[in-house]
Amino acid sequence: MEPEKRISLRLPADLHERLVEKARTDRRSLNSEIIHLLEAVLGPVGGDDQSP
Repeated sequence: MEPEKRISLRLPADLHERLVEKARTDRRSLNSEIIHLLEAVLGPVGGDDQSP
């Protein structure tokens, strides 16, 4: 298992509500949903970092 880092993150209340609802719809935890969305934008860890 990869090492993990814990962070404290402040979010606007409306963004938090949107993330919670998206996680509920996708049947993920809030943490898993945030990781999923970040990887969708940034690419998976260890992916190709070169621009097209």
